[in-house]
Amino acid sequence: MSRLSLTRDKIYKTVARQLHGQVPCWVCGEHVLPAAATLEHILPLSEGGNSHAENLAISHEVCNSQRHAKGNIAESAEFPGQVLRRL
Repeated sequence: MSRLSLTRDKIYKTVARQLHGQVPCWVCGEHVLPAAATLEHILPLSEGGNSHAENLAISHEVCNSQRHAKGNIAESAEFPGQVLRRL
C-alpha cells in the first residue's frame, strides 16, 4: 500500500470516528464510502498548497475529478475556507 493510501485511510478512519461513522465529501457533502474515498487538497498544490494533513480532505473520486476539471469552485459565504455545498 502506498504512503498516500495509508494517509487516506488514516484520515478517513479519524473522520469516521469523530462523526460516528459518517464521512462527508468535502466537495458535495454526501457520505463517502471507503472504496470511493480520495484525498483532496483543499488549497491545490499548484496554488502553493502542501500535502500536510491540515490541507487534505476526503472526497468522492468523481467529485475530486470534477473539481479539477472545472478549476476553482465556489466557497461558502457562511463558512469561509469551505466549499459551497451542492443541494
